[in-house]
Amino acid sequence: MTTAAAYSISAPDGRFEKTSIERRELGPRDVLIDIKFAGICHSDIHTARNEWHGTRYPCVPGHEIAGIVAAVGPEVTRHQVGDRVGVGCMVDSCGECTACVAGEEQYCTGVGGAMTYNSAVSEEFQPGGTTFGGYSTQVVVTEHFVLSIPEGIGLDAAAPLLCAGITLFSPLRHWNAGPGKQVAIIGMGGLGHVGVRIAAAMGAEVTVLSQSLSKREDGLRLGAHHYYATSDEQTFKALQSRFDLIINTVSANLPINDYMRLLNLDGSLVILGLPDKPLAVPAFTLAGRRRSLAGSMIGGIAQTQEMLNFCAEHGIGAEIEVISADQIDNAYERVLASDVRYRFVIDAATM
Repeated sequence: MTTAAAYSISAPDGRFEKTSIERRELGPRDVLIDIKFAGICHSDIHTARNEWHGTRYPCVPGHEIAGIVAAVGPEVTRHQVGDRVGVGCMVDSCGECTACVAGEEQYCTGVGGAMTYNSAVSEEFQPGGTTFGGYSTQVVVTEHFVLSIPEGIGLDAAAPLLCAGITLFSPLRHWNAGPGKQVAIIGMGGLGHVGVRIAAAMGAEVTVLSQSLSKREDGLRLGAHHYYATSDEQTFKALQSRFDLIINTVSANLPINDYMRLLNLDGSLVILGLPDKPLAVPAFTLAGRRRSLAGSMIGGIAQTQEMLNFCAEHGIGAEIEVISADQIDNAYERVLASDVRYRFVIDAATM
């Protein structure tokens, strides 16, 4: 087994502490990765603080992992020592269900699926029976779930793409964002700012819908064509039936019906953020222009690689602030206060 340094939390109201964890022995199809950077996702905060319930402590979060291959098993063919690689939200799936066969492992319905952290697994898969994430110096991952990071992206800026990037890329691809399409992004945060860049690179006309205009300059710099404050009641009047696709990146309890009315004929509003209250949309809003309300998770492994290649080709990385491991608790508080532009990334060398 490999012993790695890590930062873990032991209770919902606890603080992160330096510790050591065991990684499984390198199997025939495994890749040992020296982690260089790990992004902080809002999901990490929800899990660390047990806000979604079911957190298994001690918890080592982190599913935006970028690093260098340190060793490979004898049957590994896609990666070799020295390669720049990444690991996102998944480290295993059944490989046999309809979703897995279709390359949509994120929707696996079989037995054996595992998220990068906080999943119950066998002792053989992860000593201790719980997956530990990227707030660590090393990780062992099955080859299929290891992504290649192209040279066109720095490892630090690439780390958040393994979650934030694919979370936006997948619905933009699925709902055919591109030339001639009017796309709106709700929220200009860790997810939204990446979505703006990707949607613009796809050729769509991009509008940001944000609570205020405080990030307007950034939005336009990253590729948005228009920027509106949703706190201004005139916004919802001016944009009636405008958009083909709206992607909601925020977890606030929004007046979702007001946003649905901004969709044109056959338009779709896709939910990425997870509010704590049910969404209420009158049937007339949907039926009147054949609108759709949908949801999306991350993407499958093949699509995640497509996303990384696309971002490298178009010079897209996350806007980041690199921190040391002893700043994780402070970073969590700053995320909750919206005091980051736009993604924290932990320098694993500080662990």
